[in-house]
Amino acid sequence: MSMRKIHIQIVSLLCLLLLGACTNKSAAVNESQPTPEQKHEQRVDYEAAVDKKNAELEMAPLELTGYAEEVGAALLEPTHTNFAVDEIVTVEGTVEHQDQLQENYVWIKIRFSGEALSDDQMEYYAPIEDGKFKQDVRLFNGEGEYQVTVMLPSTKQKNYYYDLAKFTVFNVNPAMQRDLTYTPFAQEVRLSLEAPDSGYVKENEVFTLKGKIPSIKGTNESLMLELKKDGETWKHVLPVKNGEFEYDVPLFYGKGVHELKIYVPDEERDNYYQAGTTLYIDNESDLVTEPILYMTTYHERGVNLTYPTAGGEETNLTYRIKGTIDKDAPFAKETTHLYITTKKDGDKSLSVIPVDNYKFDDEFYLRFGPGTYEVIVSVPEIKEKNSSKFYYYDVAKFTVESTATEDLRNLLPSRGVQSDAPDIIAIAKELITEDMSEREKAKAIYEFTAKSIAYDVEKQKNSDFMWDDSALKVLELEKGICQDYTYLALALLRASGMEARYVAGTAGAGFNFSRHAWVEVKVDGEWLTMDPTWGAGYIANGEFVANYTEDYFEPDEEAFKTHSRSGVEY
Repeated sequence: MSMRKIHIQIVSLLCLLLLGACTNKSAAVNESQPTPEQKHEQRVDYEAAVDKKNAELEMAPLELTGYAEEVGAALLEPTHTNFAVDEIVTVEGTVEHQDQLQENYVWIKIRFSGEALSDDQMEYYAPIEDGKFKQDVRLFNGEGEYQVTVMLPSTKQKNYYYDLAKFTVFNVNPAMQRDLTYTPFAQEVRLSLEAPDSGYVKENEVFTLKGKIPSIKGTNESLMLELKKDGETWKHVLPVKNGEFEYDVPLFYGKGVHELKIYVPDEERDNYYQAGTTLYIDNESDLVTEPILYMTTYHERGVNLTYPTAGGEETNLTYRIKGTIDKDAPFAKETTHLYITTKKDGDKSLSVIPVDNYKFDDEFYLRFGPGTYEVIVSVPEIKEKNSSKFYYYDVAKFTVESTATEDLRNLLPSRGVQSDAPDIIAIAKELITEDMSEREKAKAIYEFTAKSIAYDVEKQKNSDFMWDDSALKVLELEKGICQDYTYLALALLRASGMEARYVAGTAGAGFNFSRHAWVEVKVDGEWLTMDPTWGAGYIANGEFVANYTEDYFEPDEEAFKTHSRSGVEY
């Protein structure tokens, strides 16, 4: 019989090769522990039940297949084809010609004849050492009948096994206990789990996976998790640091048993994984959540998102993310911020979350009103030189449900537009009086912005853009380019309670067009255009000449034909 091969491909360049199997550590999940006296009484009762059942059976001698003679194999236990036990059956034997075998494990497969609590099958891989093997097999689903197949490796082909013996065993013990078992791949890298301590556990919404893998080698120091229930599947790559790992696994799919497969890295091939062990987690919560999608860059850049752990959560106007950056990961020190993209119904907004001392914990706005948002967390591309465009790599994706009642996209603070900052609010209060009309308010802010800022010719010439360019920064520097004029005007307008938006496009004359940004502000229910950059002055002989003009406050179509609008950015 050949061992089954499974191939799984996950997001972004990870290829996986999986081989099914299992072996060794035993653990129980009894919720209440009997006293020593009760244990003794139970043991006596079970021994009597075993004797009674065996008396009812025709216990025929166990016969081995022809392959046993070929490799010189013998079974010391069991000795019959059908018999009864108390929970544990021992499989013990010898192999005279072990040196001819292509593998060094005996494969033991157990199937429960009936409805199982988790899975009706279980597998062990027992090491063959000095021509001997011995494995205590726990009959995992309590009282009932089990079919057991013992197989030996081929002498000619790797990952191929032949039947040695088959037998039926009856368990008289009703306790349902599932061992932690490890495949040969897991045993070779010495995978061991500290939590959970059993192959079947009951949990509520989330459970902690913790363990060690001290013999991991190569560049792929990670595990791969695969969670399944009712046709749904979630995969995640989990970093291993100093031979240890710990992770809170969300039980996304509601009440019932979740199957979790843990894969260990293939030591011979990068980005390949092999089956390590399988757990069954019985979730007692009815809550159904959405898995977070993690890209390969998440692991490569050392991102650890501690909140949220699942998608689909409800919130109001803002949502928080929290986590860390592994300080040993590539570009960890240079990762001073994260980008957060929110999308809803064709609208998109980009926010920035700061990273301080390798930690991040901050909120961002869901600015497009009620509904479902797609949220994408990204790390910046680390470049030696600044440029006029920012590039970033997605690391995680999830959804959030906003219960906000209003669409406040043009009133809320946004990237570069700190309309809630005290300095911005103070200036807005100086510029705006209660008796002003909305048009007068907009005009006052246009004039202040155009007169207060000098155009930064060098910044434009050298594409010296920075991720933290903003209204506050341009106030401090007193110079900037079109985006900076726009940031400041927007911040002051929104701080004054006026809806305003960032317009992207091009501007120029003849063949001399370049990227440009300006402002649209809602005045008396209508959108009014203003360009404080062009209103500030002009460039002559490579130098900025301050020359304030009102021409670009509410310009007519003829005056604004130099501008071409491509859209609104949030």
